[in-house]
Amino acid sequence: MSLQALADAVHLTTTPCWKRLKRREEEGYIRARDALLDAEKLALPLTAFMLIKAQQHNSSGYQQFVAIVHAMPEVMGCYRMVGEYDYLLRIGVADMKSYDAFSKRLVNAILGLLDVTSSFAMEEIKYTTALPL
Repeated sequence: MSLQALADAVHLTTTPCWKRLKRREEEGYIRARDALLDAEKLALPLTAFMLIKAQQHNSSGYQQFVAIVHAMPEVMGCYRMVGEYDYLLRIGVADMKSYDAFSKRLVNAILGLLDVTSSFAMEEIKYTTALPL
């Protein structure tokens, strides 16, 4: 939303609203301001969810995994999990061939994976980055 719309919503003028917004950024409440892009229009319509079981659960294995995942732009979200799997990745790619190439790169880059399984989204019903405040 625009600064004016935000200021109107919180009953402030734009200058104090802007100052509060900047302060929230400095305090770390606001990490980034991103636009939600249309993946289909940008030729990245396939969303996959990859569940991973890791063999190593030590600090060096974790750090290696994190570094590799951060370097792969197809990974749109990554979560360390509790339960049967250790990690959940949300992947955005053009098609199944692109996903296969991504999957091979990931599996070859990370040593000691016990299990990798994937599911593919048929339809995006809801996607937001807004927190329920």
